[in-house]
Amino acid sequence: MSMKEIILTIGEPLIGILVLLGALLSAISAFGLIRLPDVYLRSHAATKSATLGVLSILFGAFLYFIIFEGYTSARLLLGIVFVFITAPVAGHLIGRAAYRTGVPLWERSAQDDLKGVVKQRRAEEDQE
Repeated sequence: MSMKEIILTIGEPLIGILVLLGALLSAISAFGLIRLPDVYLRSHAATKSATLGVLSILFGAFLYFIIFEGYTSARLLLGIVFVFITAPVAGHLIGRAAYRTGVPLWERSAQDDLKGVVKQRRAEEDQE
């Protein structure tokens, strides 16, 4: 068995697993966006599982083009980097903006780590 045949034998199932895993994670993320009760939990579902799902699909496509087509796709690499950087940052900023504008937490939330910090900063701003 030649090296190319070994790579093709390993690459095909690996690509299939990555794409299926990405599709499954994206479906779970969509379910979380519909089912979860507040903006903070929905943001968590959107940023964690959706980002990982999209990255998995993009990486599977990237491997496909390297193994079967024989070229490296710069567009896919840029897409992977862009999603990896922007999605978590956007989710964090949306959650922070929601908290600072007074969007309430779910009534069954166990703890609020920002409550004391925001209260202290607002008191400092009022003193100035």
